[in-house]
Formats: sequence, C-alpha cells, structure tokens
Amino acid sequence: MKIGLFFGSFNPIHIGHLIIANTMAENTDLQEVWFVISPHNPHKKKDSLLHAFDRYDMVEKAIYDNPRLRACDIEFHLPQPSYTIHTLAHLQEKYPQKQFALIMGSDNLVNFKNWKNYEKILEYYELYVYPRPQTPATEFDNHPKIKWVKAPLMDISATYLRECIREGKSIRYLVPEAVAELIQRKKFYQ
Repeated sequence: MKIGLFFGSFNPIHIGHLIIANTMAENTDLQEVWFVISPHNPHKKKDSLLHAFDRYDMVEKAIYDNPRLRACDIEFHLPQPSYTIHTLAHLQEKYPQKQFALIMGSDNLVNFKNWKNYEKILEYYELYVYPRPQTPATEFDNHPKIKWVKAPLMDISATYLRECIREGKSIRYLVPEAVAELIQRKKFYQ
C-alpha cells in the first residue's frame, strides 16, 4: 500500500488542508493520505501551538467520514523537535509492508535543502508536490523522485483562522463544522 504523508501543525486543520489531502488520495496512485501531526516543527515556535492532542482531535473530527484519510500521531512518540527523516525511518520500521511518500507544497520545496538529511529523503522517498502561487523555481523541480500534482489551491492559512477566532469573527466554511464546534466549545485560540 502506498501512503502519502502530509506533515503539518494543523493549528487548526482547515479546508485547504482537506482539499489537498483528498486530491492526493483521489487523483494519484496514493491509496491513503495520513495527516502527520507535528507536536513541534523545528521551524516554528512551540508556544504558538495548541496542544498536540487537541490538534490531533481536530484532524480526526475533520476526516471522520473519509476512509482514505487518517490522522497519525507517530511524532508524539519521537524526540522533539520532529525531523521528517527520523519520522520516515520510524514509520518504515513500524510498517515495513507499506510504501511512503511525502506530500508538500512547492513553497516547502524552495527550502527543502535546509531539511535534515534531505538527500536521504530524496534517495528513498517520492515527493508529491502541489504548485503554490509565486513560488520560485528550485533545483529539485525536475528531480525524478518529484511528482507534480495539480491541485485546487485556496489562499487560507491557520494563522488567518486563529486571528479571526481571537477577533470573534466567523470561520464558517473555512473549517469543517465539527472542527468549528470543537474550537468554540473548548475556546481554542481565544
């Protein structure tokens, strides 16, 4: 089984994430897409993140009715901050019968050389990349391990959503209803 790993903070998960994941699951050779919730991305401040278990809960609520999408807490059990190469090695050891690939936006490809052991990632794993507007070309654009996937894009960010919540503005239609209800009930980001 070939699984696409969609890494992120998902702070909170929103419809842009869901559209990308569903496009990858439905329009590529990936059988499933796993949302790998990162407790601490080395490129982000940890104190800006909602607790990892709460973000995991939001992802689960967002994808409950799609059997091809799954929440993955593997990084909760690994040393922090999380590095993709370590997570990949751990997943491959835990699930030797599965084939893993990474899902990322072209904006992440621009900084890919800064990732820990990026050469090893490219040696052993395919990258499914969706184009992002105004992203400059990179040396990886024509790499044989990179598959470009046309996907609908929305100019929406978790930062924008958190600002809306803090300001008491509506996030209706920007997150699944179950996620909006959880955010409201638990007073996340207020």
